[in-house]
Amino acid sequence: MARTLFEKIWDRHVITRGAGGDTLLFVDRHYLHEGSFHAFTALAREGREVRSPKQSFAFDDHYVPTVDRHLGIPGVADAEARGLIENLARNTAKHGIRHFHMDDARQGIVHVAAPELGLTLPGLVINCGDSHTSTHGAFGALAFGIGASQVKQVLATQCLWQKQPKSMLIRIDGALPPGVTAKDVILAVIAKIGIGGAQGHVIEYAGAAVRALTMEARMTMCNMSIEAGARAGMIAPDDTTYQYLAGRPHAPVGEAWESALAYWRSLPSDRQARFDREVGLDASRLEPMVTWGTNPEEGVPVSGAVPDPANEPDASRRARMESSLRYMGLTPGMPISDIAVDRVFIGSCTNGRLEDLRAAAAIARGRKARVPTVVSPGSRLVKVAAEAEGLDKIFLEAGFEWRDAGCSMCVGINGDQVPSGERSASTSNRNFEGRQGKGARTHLMGPAMAAAAAITGRITDVRAL
Repeated sequence: MARTLFEKIWDRHVITRGAGGDTLLFVDRHYLHEGSFHAFTALAREGREVRSPKQSFAFDDHYVPTVDRHLGIPGVADAEARGLIENLARNTAKHGIRHFHMDDARQGIVHVAAPELGLTLPGLVINCGDSHTSTHGAFGALAFGIGASQVKQVLATQCLWQKQPKSMLIRIDGALPPGVTAKDVILAVIAKIGIGGAQGHVIEYAGAAVRALTMEARMTMCNMSIEAGARAGMIAPDDTTYQYLAGRPHAPVGEAWESALAYWRSLPSDRQARFDREVGLDASRLEPMVTWGTNPEEGVPVSGAVPDPANEPDASRRARMESSLRYMGLTPGMPISDIAVDRVFIGSCTNGRLEDLRAAAAIARGRKARVPTVVSPGSRLVKVAAEAEGLDKIFLEAGFEWRDAGCSMCVGINGDQVPSGERSASTSNRNFEGRQGKGARTHLMGPAMAAAAAITGRITDVRAL
């Protein structure tokens, strides 16, 4: 029977099926960060050990500072953040889990650092106590976020009970126009299907435009699948995937590589495979996208205007739009390009990779920022690579801040925040109320667009620069 990429991986990892449609899955990789302390506390209370410590990998990312890192743990000003970082170090040491701590040269946001180390591979089931675990689906893995109790279950058993999701195919045909990136594509997808459009589904992205993307861009796409309500996002592995993985520290080598390749090449969805739902998008018609509201669905092309709720026939959606406009302080009909910003953030697990920094630096080169701008690489390896190319100098000469690796201003729990009432142009993944700080107003966009906003002090069509 013809099967999808998702079905092939799911079926291979089934241990048993229980009552009520639940399936016990084997978990290949388990990624951890500072937020896993609840699960470790529960394990200790129950007297349990970690079942397979060599299949877990921990990264400091959410709470680590992006400045004064040379001071180490004592330099973490916030006592709670410092405690969480120290707690992860104690728990991983106790259970023999590999930990890429804040001083490690390979530290970074888990969804950036794990792939670049070759830990994320096609065909795996990957879990992490973080919603943007869907990032790793770019490699043809089944990767999804889990809650604290499920983190405990995976630590204790290396298995996880799940209900099998439905499948959705999003086919993006055609070629992307100049100035349009993967971030614009996924924002356009979410604007089209809505924040609940993929609820209960695993998305597979396909089509000529997807195949033309780099691995970094594919990770951006899959990263934000969760913002459409999806359980996971996936892209079938191909030569682009294999070339990216070859030679990575934790990737297979020698005969193991050849054996892995043979398996990976069997993973793409069969030609006759059926999906529960299919959606199409014409890449050639896309423009750079910007969000205007307080969820990723509320986005429009940069050439557009803030929508008028009065034109929305659905009462609940109209009320949500009105609430978003009140919080964002925007007027219906206002051109997107008339929106001034107070500061800019470039980074996150969505757009903190080397390719993203190159795109932002290309716009910043030879120009000066008009508003405070923070650039935080997604990992320390990305930081070193960017500095080897001189990207840090371009940013610094333009008046941008060049910081260390971490989640930084995306989630704003390490001290990097947008002050209340200020407006941010951000390359992160969520524009919820208070996401970047209490009262902060966030507009999501790609890295080149964010750099353009930094240079002009307002949302700007990067194609004009």
